[in-house]
Amino acid sequence: MGWADLRSAWRLPGRALGWGLPLTLVVTALAAHYVAGLTWPESLLIGAILAPTDPVFASALVGNDKVPARLRHLLNVESGVNDGLALPFVIVFLAIAAGSDDLHLGELAVEVSLGLVIGVVIPGAAILLERSRFFSASAAYEPLNGLAIGLLVLAVGQATHANLFLAAFAAGITVATFGPRQRVAFEHFGENIAELLKLAALLVFGALISPAFLGEISWTGWLFAVMAIFVARPVALWLSFLRSGLGMREQAAAMWFGPKGFASVVYGLIVLESGIHAADEIFHLVAVTIVLSILLHSSTDVVVARAFDEEAETPAWFGVVRRTVHAVRRR
Repeated sequence: MGWADLRSAWRLPGRALGWGLPLTLVVTALAAHYVAGLTWPESLLIGAILAPTDPVFASALVGNDKVPARLRHLLNVESGVNDGLALPFVIVFLAIAAGSDDLHLGELAVEVSLGLVIGVVIPGAAILLERSRFFSASAAYEPLNGLAIGLLVLAVGQATHANLFLAAFAAGITVATFGPRQRVAFEHFGENIAELLKLAALLVFGALISPAFLGEISWTGWLFAVMAIFVARPVALWLSFLRSGLGMREQAAAMWFGPKGFASVVYGLIVLESGIHAADEIFHLVAVTIVLSILLHSSTDVVVARAFDEEAETPAWFGVVRRTVHAVRRR
């Protein structure tokens, strides 16, 4: 996905990011305060942690050519950008929850700016060098170009304390825009690497979750997790897409597919290591929400994707369900 793709279809992702992300944060914070009993700073913090989405659990939608392109584009762009946008809110609300008088707003601005600059300059320079005869790679090693660029962006971002999420996203767009050959060579290899790393991260996260861990969560914590999944994003996206022209099926799919994943895990661990008063409680709430999200979203993506299949290719059982729903509505 290059800059031209973003410019040509920015309207729906812009609504999801400009309105949907902050509204999801606010609705989640309201649930955390009134249901889980957290203070307002802690509630806003957990709202920022759970606002980002992860496309890995919606792969059946994002990777299905029969799903409308604008919906796939919406989910892909939103999930690629919102984790980086949520990070400054996490840091600010974490500082407030810790009782700090210095919110480090200047440092946050520098981190975001550096992330964008690194994500454009490093891949651009690498592509130019690779086009020269001195640094050109053989066809067998071309798929590794994207991986090398990613590692270089990560290294420079770590060294300069830049926003790594925005740096990675900007780097991907830069490669797709200015290095179409590198993009094609890396696409299949990159998908496999990404899936492997995400599964490894989820494996580590799953190792932290035990029956005893889940047993420590009160019924209000479970209720909060349910509301964070079934209320926060659907309400936020419904408000964001008012008068957007998005079809009902597409809007319903976008409202539902806000899976919590890698970014929320990382932000939750940051809070756990911060040592604030409610760090353990916040991590428990984040963890149970992610667990429910993984179970629900990874088991419903194929079913929802089939709603966009042609009638002839739709399974018989799905047609029965659809006709039953229509019959109930008529009554």
